[in-house]
Amino acid sequence: MATVLLAPTAAWSAYIPKTPPLTTPWTSQVSLTNPLPEYPRPQLTRTDWQSLNGQWQFAAASSLTTPPVGQNLAETVLVPYPIESALSGIMRHVNNMWYRRTFTVPSGWSGRRVQLNFGAVTWRASVWVNGQSIGAHSGGYDSFSFDITGALNGGTNEIIVGVYSPVDAAGIPLGKQRLNGSGIFYTASSGIWQSVWLEPTSTVRITRLDTTPDVPAGVLDLVVQTAGGTGQTVTAQALSGGAVVGTATGAPGAHLRVPVPNARLWNPDDPFLYDLRVTLSGGDSVGGYFGMRSLGKAMVGGALRPLLNGKFVFQMGTLDQGYWPDGIYTAPTDEALRFDLERQKALGFNMVRKHVKVEPARWFYHADRIGLMVWQDMPSMFSSAAADRTNFESELHRVVDQLRGYTSIVQWVPFNEGWGEYDPARIADLVKSWDPSRLVNNNSGSNCCGFDGGAGDVIDDHIYVGPGAPNLPSATRIAVLGEYGGIGLRVAGHEWSPGNGFAYEMTADSAALTRRYVEVTGQLRDLIYGRGLSASVYTQPTDVENEVNGLYTYNRRVFKMDSAQVLAVNNSVKAAASGTYLPVNQLISLRATTAGVTDRYLGPGVTTVVTSGSTDTVKRQHTFWARPGLADAACVSLESRNNPGQFLRHSGYRISQATNDGTALFAQDATFCVRAGLSGAGTSLESKNFPGRYLRHINSEVYIANSSGANPWDNPANFAADATWSLSTAWWRSGVDLTLNAAQSFRVVTPGFTDRYLRHLNSLGVTEVVNASSSATLKADATFYIRRGLADPTCYSFESRNFPGSYLRHSGYRIRRDGNDGTAIFFADATFCAQPGKFGTGTVSLESHNYPRHHIRHYAAEVWIAVNGGSHAYDSPSNYDPDVSWQVSAPWAP
Repeated sequence: MATVLLAPTAAWSAYIPKTPPLTTPWTSQVSLTNPLPEYPRPQLTRTDWQSLNGQWQFAAASSLTTPPVGQNLAETVLVPYPIESALSGIMRHVNNMWYRRTFTVPSGWSGRRVQLNFGAVTWRASVWVNGQSIGAHSGGYDSFSFDITGALNGGTNEIIVGVYSPVDAAGIPLGKQRLNGSGIFYTASSGIWQSVWLEPTSTVRITRLDTTPDVPAGVLDLVVQTAGGTGQTVTAQALSGGAVVGTATGAPGAHLRVPVPNARLWNPDDPFLYDLRVTLSGGDSVGGYFGMRSLGKAMVGGALRPLLNGKFVFQMGTLDQGYWPDGIYTAPTDEALRFDLERQKALGFNMVRKHVKVEPARWFYHADRIGLMVWQDMPSMFSSAAADRTNFESELHRVVDQLRGYTSIVQWVPFNEGWGEYDPARIADLVKSWDPSRLVNNNSGSNCCGFDGGAGDVIDDHIYVGPGAPNLPSATRIAVLGEYGGIGLRVAGHEWSPGNGFAYEMTADSAALTRRYVEVTGQLRDLIYGRGLSASVYTQPTDVENEVNGLYTYNRRVFKMDSAQVLAVNNSVKAAASGTYLPVNQLISLRATTAGVTDRYLGPGVTTVVTSGSTDTVKRQHTFWARPGLADAACVSLESRNNPGQFLRHSGYRISQATNDGTALFAQDATFCVRAGLSGAGTSLESKNFPGRYLRHINSEVYIANSSGANPWDNPANFAADATWSLSTAWWRSGVDLTLNAAQSFRVVTPGFTDRYLRHLNSLGVTEVVNASSSATLKADATFYIRRGLADPTCYSFESRNFPGSYLRHSGYRIRRDGNDGTAIFFADATFCAQPGKFGTGTVSLESHNYPRHHIRHYAAEVWIAVNGGSHAYDSPSNYDPDVSWQVSAPWAP
């Protein structure tokens, strides 16, 4: 039954760890005899098992046809670290390789079958035990097993694994790996890169537990997959705290319905998991776990939204690539694997997009336990060959089957940015047929690089730095921002390639990076209701090789920002989606969410239909400043945009708009506390001095009401919807009125420079001293006609006095005077919304229409659009407020 081992023919070199370009806090903690000792498969556990991780013999090979049975190999590799990694001890790539080790089967396993399990091997693995061919497997991201019982002897046994890893020299799924990594592509990871272990089983054994929670029915749908025989009966028990809560019996392969009464639902705030115990009548028994949660999509507040347990939860995540400077594809320790997820959760993220890589099973276990939703990408291929497509679909199917039991996975992503994309609609439908319980995002970045065919459940934009204006949701697809950010900071002593790191936008220091992150991420709040955005993915949690756009450095030793500010802005975005946040001191509009009247907006005591064709007066009347509450700064008061100093207040339960008389009663009546929408979406506004009463519209009039009072406006019919409002982009974007079609000049108000004015010179925006003795040309250059905004009539465009048809616009952040070419981008670049000045009474700040929070600023006599604390010199916070404030004055050239 066994092949006799030959005596060694040569000595092999001892294992010597190599020095990686960067070490992580866990590099030195890696065991050189038993690395990654944890049980590798938490969803299918057995009591008895034996790890084969550790030191194996290794050799490069010219071919893999003849295994080196009984022969010592020249080198030693530490399994399961890919051979290109420093931890492996090899730290180079070869296309063909041999692994060899010996082992002894524990005597207590006698009489049982022995399974040899591989977490993952890149890419094709052929296995021999005691010289006998056991089998082969192709695919770098799914696990596989062999029953090796028939090849074992009673003593020392030999395993040989031959691996072929062509990386990007073939058309296989490989994600970001490259033989010559650079830029956004990284070092290859070849060979055995996940755990290897043995375990004894019964002849008929359980191979997979397919769990699908059915929350409405109060059951777990369980399919138990088996191998090795038939005629078995399955018994499954769901447990909570050790107590059995439900039991079901049936046949392998059948849908067992395990009762889970009064289920405690899994969500990021309460990631509760039930235990699962499954046995076969033939004796095999395994443990597992599951979470009860439901997924779906539905119209919520006028936009199609993803649902978790029947509610819209904004999915806020990172683009997690899963690379390590010491282990490349393999985290040095389980603690390290867990660290990335724990830190992201602590920073306020509730989701992670696992980017074109499939992690080991324990990563998903940690995500399940910690409470992070997961978007799972399929590793991309870069080929159009028919054979490669067939292989891609086979591996994709195996990955979906292998991962379907993990609670945290909420979305499948077959393609990224069109890489290797083909038949997108068919592939989306195919994945949906394999797993109808989750959403399918058939091409993340469909706006970027590939045609996605309009299929699947998701329309996904990538916008760097962003967040820009992502696509709107449709009747069938939710809208998400699958990648944005990419803002970088180099940290000396913590770079993969010192001085060569890149990002979409670089910052000078931690404070600037923090300000920029808060600025960019804060804009998501406006997009949630302004454009129906349902999810965002920031690039990225850590630096990766030459990319320095991480929250952490690549070695996980330095967090680059102020974590309190990151957490605060992340929480504010989620709060905006849940309806518990209104942006104070910003212009907003509030839209009705009751079916049939969602074209109506809150006005001065009434709701009115407002459209893009409505008059200026109507648009202004339905725009309010969200101010800190007059009676409680933790709540809000709504000040009229049209009539400064007037607020919405209730009197006799009716809402009206009245001038603040300064009394405590007025302050109380005009203060409302922001609550999550009573209808499950949007925002509800609760009266500060009448708790339990909410701002409600009924028959176009607005009251404070409850659902069980004696007044007609307390009618319970439609109460939750009537008392829920959708935050939307303000109908009137400018907070200050400028005189349309008048000639005006803009004076600098920064102390020491107040004799300077905005002008154009050789088509560029500059500031220059202008006075009565200045030349006629200078005076004309410093004069502009105030026009309606080319991109938005509630904002403004500034036409040159002496170059009719030319406007001030930004290009590459610089203000210039260019001729109107009639394009949408010109219109957007040449439109500015006037807001109250940030320095001095009566001044104005001019905010870019398409770059929110960016203002026209003079800096060193040049004029830019700038954001406070951004990455450029002209974004300097020094004198920012006065530099972006202007005095609108009489024209120098009428």
